[in-house]
Amino acid sequence: MFWRVIKITDMIRTIEDLEKLYYSRKGLNFLSQNDLNADFVNKVDDPVLTSTTGVYNAVFGAQAWVQLNMEANSFSMMGKFPWSRSGWRVISARSGTQPYGGQTVTGTLPESVKPTFAEVSTVPKISALVFEVNEVQEYLASVGAQGDDTYANMVELKAYMANEHREDLNAQLNTENGTLAGTNFESLDRVVGNNTEISTLTQSGGGAYTAGDLDMYASSQFDRDSGTSWRDAYMSGATSDRSLTDAIIQTVMQNTLNSGANRAGQVWQTGYDTWATINQLYDTQVRYNIIGEAKIQPGVNGILSLEGHGVGLTVAKLHHAALIESKNTVKDTISRLYLFDISNPEGFDYPRLYLKIAKPTQFFEAGINAGSPFAVDKFSDKGMYRTMGELKCSFFAAQGKARDLKG
Repeated sequence: MFWRVIKITDMIRTIEDLEKLYYSRKGLNFLSQNDLNADFVNKVDDPVLTSTTGVYNAVFGAQAWVQLNMEANSFSMMGKFPWSRSGWRVISARSGTQPYGGQTVTGTLPESVKPTFAEVSTVPKISALVFEVNEVQEYLASVGAQGDDTYANMVELKAYMANEHREDLNAQLNTENGTLAGTNFESLDRVVGNNTEISTLTQSGGGAYTAGDLDMYASSQFDRDSGTSWRDAYMSGATSDRSLTDAIIQTVMQNTLNSGANRAGQVWQTGYDTWATINQLYDTQVRYNIIGEAKIQPGVNGILSLEGHGVGLTVAKLHHAALIESKNTVKDTISRLYLFDISNPEGFDYPRLYLKIAKPTQFFEAGINAGSPFAVDKFSDKGMYRTMGELKCSFFAAQGKARDLKG
């Protein structure tokens, strides 16, 4: 019997044969010990990595993802009406005590009577947001698609700052009532304040109120310190935070309606935390339709109910009134709960609670792009959003709130 020795080189005819030999597990059997030396097994690689200096450069693109909640639901909820006059009259008391009583056919006519009148006035406030981009940054950001990857030219910041200006107005509207408005818009929490609140309760942080804290419009005609009056809204509060209950919610509803609120024009506002507490409160009672959803249409006139329509934005509903949530709502342990009357059942020029706008939000720009570098006196561009107006309330007793709440 004869044995033929086949050499490895006889088996390799093509590059594919070579790959099969070295890359397959069976092919390892043909390797000599010299082919498996230490240098082969423990080779030292030096690959190019993303961390290699001068190789990798991240390109971020011409967008910036905002990591902030910039909703402005309170501002959107309020109707906006043009500023035609700075003052308004109120009837602060009836003409006498009712019932006045009947008269005999032979008696003399009763004496004439008149209601009590009061006047309130205020001037518009200016809210402005200014931002700036220098000429070099503007140039690099403008040619980013062709070269450098740079963000934040005037066009990009203009879109972002518009949202921030609206959010700033929303924050002003939700400032706690113990903070004087000053040059800011008056706040909704100050609208829904009364003499009892300033005389018996403290602010959310525990600080005491001082005289004049709840006197809106910086007006001597609007004094809440002197005693209860027509200037008082309804307020449910406590000296320490208490659990939110259905009784508290019902009390706010009953007292505002008893004072003349228009049920069809009422809207709730609270924070996301308090709305979660309300949902837990009524989880077992949803069959009574206490909570649910409502269709609304926001616009310059505030929010309009669209019951029966399949269009519009879907919002929460509590006791048949729409509920608006805002992150800026004043908090104690959890956010306060407001019930506003933003309707106009009398058919007057203005509703009961609204934003009076002297000059609507406008954008102004000056600098290199606008051809006016001398206006800003530097090589840059400045932009500004400006809104002029004020929050107005013509019927305080129709507004209500529950404060000092916890889950």
